[in-house]
Amino acid sequence: MGQLLGPEFPSAIGLAVSGGGDSMALLTLAHNWTRDWGVQLRVVTVDHGLRPESADEAAMVACECASLGWPHDTLRWQGWDGQGNLQDAARRARLNLIDGWRGGMRDVLVAHTLDDQAETVLMRLKRGSGVDGLSGMAEARVLPSGMRILRPLLGERREALRHYLRTLKMPWVEDPSNEDPRFDRVQARRALAELAHYGLSAEALARTAARMARARDALSLRAAEAAKRIVAEGVGCGHATGDLWIDRDGFAALDRETQLRLLAAGLRWIASAAYRPRASALEAMLEAALSGGGSTLAGCAVRVTTTHLHLFREYKAVEGVSVPAGPGARWDTRWRICAQGDGLTIRALGPDGWAQVAEKPGDAPPFASARSLPALFRGEMLVACPAIGHGDPKVFEFDPSGGPFAAGLNPH
Repeated sequence: MGQLLGPEFPSAIGLAVSGGGDSMALLTLAHNWTRDWGVQLRVVTVDHGLRPESADEAAMVACECASLGWPHDTLRWQGWDGQGNLQDAARRARLNLIDGWRGGMRDVLVAHTLDDQAETVLMRLKRGSGVDGLSGMAEARVLPSGMRILRPLLGERREALRHYLRTLKMPWVEDPSNEDPRFDRVQARRALAELAHYGLSAEALARTAARMARARDALSLRAAEAAKRIVAEGVGCGHATGDLWIDRDGFAALDRETQLRLLAAGLRWIASAAYRPRASALEAMLEAALSGGGSTLAGCAVRVTTTHLHLFREYKAVEGVSVPAGPGARWDTRWRICAQGDGLTIRALGPDGWAQVAEKPGDAPPFASARSLPALFRGEMLVACPAIGHGDPKVFEFDPSGGPFAAGLNPH
């Protein structure tokens, strides 16, 4: 806790508690630590509403928090439509709900254990992941929103935490989905029990993850150094355009791993994505780009010119995004709106907005990427789009939460 939160501790931290053994153990440990160091603790439970017992489990957590003297909130998710990967949808929803709940707190603790780490590595090994995937979960991870997820129990075994709870006579619940073989993580858990007889233990997989994490950090540093040499952030008419221009010759001279890292980081930065695309899709985009072909992935597009790879927001990804004008509002995450006025909306410039500016300045961005830039409209009439030199130049501010691209090549 001290290593992850120090050297200057925050005034308050958040803690996500489901009611399971791992998170209830972390609740007790965090209670003792925060009490000793004068840090306030706020606890949250996300009730996914997928089981009848979930409301009672959230109430149990609330009761324990009350006895320890910490505030507790229950957040409810009712967003799953029955399509796609349930556990992935629940995980994303949980992060989004907690992000909205945390207010001004930066740090939120979660109770992933060494067993979770080993299962994660095994699942990623099954998918053919590379260095980053096999690095497993990081002890500290910063999301694009600025929320920092901390995992202080990654070195602890699940059974050791339950022994701790039994000793303290603390309650916890067992989620029956943890035994449902339909889920990949349950399959990995059972496979680990068999592999242990071969000598491939959870501890061994966790050690591999730690070594892969060191390699990942070194590779990320090399990619960041390359980015400073060959990557430039786009500018149109003196305004940031939120795209990237990569020197084609410099890119071609890089090793394949660094090329993939630059490409993945660029896509994440442009789309404000929490995760990099799957390796197979990323490799296909790289192959196309090296051959001179354009493609789209993760809400972004790449266009190849004679001198550069041009990465920008895909128009289809923002075509339907529209927000009322007003100070403090954001469009597509990275654009802070300064304009205000009744009847004014912000949406992508699009072909129609582009067509309303007959004469574009010579330093305006090309049509392919300009279509996905934010623009101020009154009805169908274009009022302003600073990057193509039209209207008030101060209606938007480019404000990527991850900072400048080269500084954002964070391995976590």
